[in-house]
Amino acid sequence: MASTATQYLQLGGAAASTHRRTSIWCSKKSNPSAFKETKQGFVDYDRGQHEVSAKITGIRRDDIAARYRLRVAGNRFQKDWTVSEVVDLVLSLDLSDDVDGLLNRWIGRFARKNFPFLIKELTQRGSIEHCNLVFRWMKNQRNYCARTDIYNMMIWLHARHNRTDQARGLFFEMQEWRCKPDVETYNALINAHGRAGQWRWAMNVMDGMLRAAIPPSRSTYNNLINACGSSGNWKEALNVCKKMTDNGVGPDLVTHNIILSAFKSGAQYSKALSYFELMKGTHIRPDTTTLNIIIHCLVKLRQYDKAIDIFNSMREKSSECTPDVVTFTSIIHLYSVCGQVENCEAAFHMMLGEGLKPNIVSYNALIGAYAARGMDNEALLVFNEIKHNGIRPDIVSYTSLLNAYGRSQKPQKARKIFDMMKRNKLKPNIVSYNALIDAYGSNGLLTEAIEILREMEQDGIQPNVVSICTLLAACGRCSQKVKIEKVLTAAEMRGIKLNTVAYNSAIGSCMNVGEYDKAIGLYKSMMKKKIKTDCVTYTVLISGCCKMSKYGEALTFMEEMMLLKLPLSKEVYSSVICAYSKLGQIVEAESTFNLMKSSGCYPDVVTYTAMLDAYNTAESWEKAYALFEEMEASGIKLDTIACAALMRSFNRGGQPGRVLSLAESMRDKKIPFSDTIFFEMVSACSILQDWRTAADMIKYIEPSFPVISSGCLNQFLHSLGRSGKIETMLKLFFKMLASGADVNLNTYSILLKNLLSSGNWRKYLEVLQWMEDAGIHPTVEMYRDILSFSQKCCGNENAAVIKERLGMNSHVVLRYFVYVSFCLVHLNIFHLCAPALLPLSWYMANHVNLLFLVDQESILFLLSCNTPFETAGSSACED
Repeated sequence: MASTATQYLQLGGAAASTHRRTSIWCSKKSNPSAFKETKQGFVDYDRGQHEVSAKITGIRRDDIAARYRLRVAGNRFQKDWTVSEVVDLVLSLDLSDDVDGLLNRWIGRFARKNFPFLIKELTQRGSIEHCNLVFRWMKNQRNYCARTDIYNMMIWLHARHNRTDQARGLFFEMQEWRCKPDVETYNALINAHGRAGQWRWAMNVMDGMLRAAIPPSRSTYNNLINACGSSGNWKEALNVCKKMTDNGVGPDLVTHNIILSAFKSGAQYSKALSYFELMKGTHIRPDTTTLNIIIHCLVKLRQYDKAIDIFNSMREKSSECTPDVVTFTSIIHLYSVCGQVENCEAAFHMMLGEGLKPNIVSYNALIGAYAARGMDNEALLVFNEIKHNGIRPDIVSYTSLLNAYGRSQKPQKARKIFDMMKRNKLKPNIVSYNALIDAYGSNGLLTEAIEILREMEQDGIQPNVVSICTLLAACGRCSQKVKIEKVLTAAEMRGIKLNTVAYNSAIGSCMNVGEYDKAIGLYKSMMKKKIKTDCVTYTVLISGCCKMSKYGEALTFMEEMMLLKLPLSKEVYSSVICAYSKLGQIVEAESTFNLMKSSGCYPDVVTYTAMLDAYNTAESWEKAYALFEEMEASGIKLDTIACAALMRSFNRGGQPGRVLSLAESMRDKKIPFSDTIFFEMVSACSILQDWRTAADMIKYIEPSFPVISSGCLNQFLHSLGRSGKIETMLKLFFKMLASGADVNLNTYSILLKNLLSSGNWRKYLEVLQWMEDAGIHPTVEMYRDILSFSQKCCGNENAAVIKERLGMNSHVVLRYFVYVSFCLVHLNIFHLCAPALLPLSWYMANHVNLLFLVDQESILFLLSCNTPFETAGSSACED
């Protein structure tokens, strides 16, 4: 900094000589009301618009000394404008227009007292380029006199626009013009460095201020604390605050807010809350800014209830701190993090009801809430509302909308939003590219995601570790083992060092594709490079091991996790309980469950389900019942998987009635039924022999026919058949056919057995024909059963009908003949017939020439039997 100052001072001699001008003094006493601000208002009741502005008259022609009025009296091009009119005219010009020519027509230029007010009004409007042009013109006037207040305003203006070098240049220039910097000058320069994050430069400016024997004010300290805090250097901010107190300058509300903001910028949220508690002990009351910072910190610490309590207290009528746009935006973000989109909408409409106008940050928070849930239509409506209200969407708006389309599985529309962003002259940043990569990768389009990565590099944006994490997660979803290696190699070639999150993504992807050894290799590499493992690392490892039935390894990782004193998550506890259950270590599973509750990590429905499965495996039905009662007492909301585990416990424990009661409760709570649920319900009806309930279940099962397994449907058919409800069984079968459910040989076998047991042999023969029409060949046992039934139970008349119906298909008799021949040859007792078989004489009595029925396929079947049929076979053929 010293060298820079020297360079400026070396240029000072020449600059001072060129900038000196002869001053023109006004001898006439000016009007004391010339610089009073007058309020002017404008109201448009039709459009609901209003505007209030302050106008300054300034010194005009009548207030200027007579000798200067003579110079302009006869010149018709001279204009007697007020200061505010000059400002309006200057701002209406483009930077390429003749600003100097406009100002040279102004009579008020002869009174240098107008200059500070001209600069003041220009700097308040914030047009820095116009200010620079006017300031340059001003310095070239004959009556110009350098003033500290003008330089202070110009330095503040450059500070607001983050032009630190120009602000520092003005600081040295004012000394060349022999303007002594005052405390406001140093405050402005410290503020400029603070905005740029150059807190060390700000400290040097403070040291220079002390060397100049200028005592710092409270604003000086506040600006310096803000310079340190905005850079995240909260420790240095506290040191400055201590020096401030030691020097006898007490902190005010602004100081406390800056300290809290420093903690916020440094992610020291717990320290911010502690400081706020100490602040309550002082006589300084918090304002809206203070509470906004505290709400932000509470949201970061996931203490949502406390944040809502503060927000509600701010909305009370007796509250001194009313919520502003920042407050409502924080609350919208809070509900977005919690996944409560309806409350986000309510908070946004509440803000409108309070008469507050949302800014772009508020709109982006609402779009982000919709994007997190994949609600792309709602996000688009808010995006269009931004443009309708005259606000230009920024890069965050486009990225949030892009993310909404990615989450709703519409990557092509996400690409259109990305291209629209470019067309509107907004350069996508790395967050935008990562969101587009995730849009393609999360939908299984891994090739397109990699192309986006290449496009990002072509646009001059280097991928970061988030890009790699996104691609790794996409590889895991797409089960691309080879691509995982390529992504890791690409990261290494680009010099991207994997952090904890990247390793967690890589390990999780390898576990998802079943690459256990590769996942363990990454874990060991992580340990070798001394990259810190966290809860997510072990959670991924433990859950992955359980999915691949490596329960011993899962318990080993759990022990490592406990040695590192990492907090165990609910997912870890659930996985460990599952591992103990699969290994038959029920005592250890119970111990882990109790440890979870004692550690303050309250079990969720997944953990309870894992414990129920453990009790089912150990056949500890009473404990399963007790656990269910504990779930009800704890207010745990059941899901489909938990209900299936409970039903299994009830059925196996001899309480099938509770299965049906639980099913009724599921209907009331609108919990979806699964294949397993229906299976357990059918089993319960069978145990209770409650066939009426079983028949009533058809209307609940019917919509789910295409997704229910054939085993469950077959069991249902069998239960109806056993109960004697043959018509209901057949109706269910017809509905299965109509819905396209899987109807296989076992399904027909169940139908046939129940039809035969009920004596409905006519329908039995029809079902056999249905099987033939469906391309499913009946088994030999099915023909044997009907033939045995016709001989024993039907009587001569009905037996003749059955024989005739079966005789219509010659291959029916042939199949049975082949079966009989095979059994007789295999047992070598041709002269004896098994009790379950019809005598061969029956076939001979009803069919004159059996050889006529024997085709080539049947002979091959006989020859394929691994039984020598020698004499017996020959005799059978001769007969």
